[in-house]
Amino acid sequence: MNLLSADHIRELIGGAARSNLESLDVFSEIGSTNSYLLQQTCPGIGNYRVALAEFQTAGRGRMNRDWYSPPSSGVCLSLAYTFRRMPDQLPSLSLAIASRIAEELLGYGVRDLGLKWPNDIVVRDAKLCGILSEVVPASADGLTVVTGIGLNVDLANAGTKTGSSTGIGRMIDLASCSDSLPSRSEIAAALIVGVFDTMQRFAAAGFSQFLAAWNQHDWLRGRRIKVETGDRIIAGVAEGIDQDGALLLSSGGAVRRLTSGSVILDQSS
Repeated sequence: MNLLSADHIRELIGGAARSNLESLDVFSEIGSTNSYLLQQTCPGIGNYRVALAEFQTAGRGRMNRDWYSPPSSGVCLSLAYTFRRMPDQLPSLSLAIASRIAEELLGYGVRDLGLKWPNDIVVRDAKLCGILSEVVPASADGLTVVTGIGLNVDLANAGTKTGSSTGIGRMIDLASCSDSLPSRSEIAAALIVGVFDTMQRFAAAGFSQFLAAWNQHDWLRGRRIKVETGDRIIAGVAEGIDQDGALLLSSGGAVRRLTSGSVILDQSS
């Protein structure tokens, strides 16, 4: 598979996404693209920086879980964007980004796509993409959010060690579920434009504009699940999400509203 090309990716980015791009770095190997951007100077308000890697030696998922992707088998991308102020419903930003990425993947002919609260994209009950958003400590110059995206593109030679240390057990790649497979540089450019657009739209109008797209592809709705939140595990039936992006869980005769947590399917019933 061809290596990622920073020059080609920049060429494919147009419009406001190009004008507001401050830097784009591609690494052959790095610990974590998210960690790298968290350590860099924050972009100016409304601007963004991007880091990509062929291989991450210390990739991270949610709740500090390990994320492993074999070299050059996918797109490991992080984008740092600075909001003028803290957006309302900030915890739902990852849901908005997942909804936007799903639109792009549908354009590649991906079928049976599902959105798994709060930050995964699944196909045929297997994980295709994961998203991790982290907030840089607030300053007088706005609020910066670093969002990392791990998308499996072609795992044909990846072996068995792929994915995160928990969650959905099986993995899937674009090569096996799409009608057309662009180059990884083309996919990366499309993701960058889509995430930047989502950041701008989210800053202007919050999560409500993404709710319909999420509901259309909600993978958990109606399933029995367990949610790990803090030191508790709550079992119940997923009832969708609300307008703020919180998970609605029917448990113990009541509907609980959860704004964070790690979800697994309940195999005990």
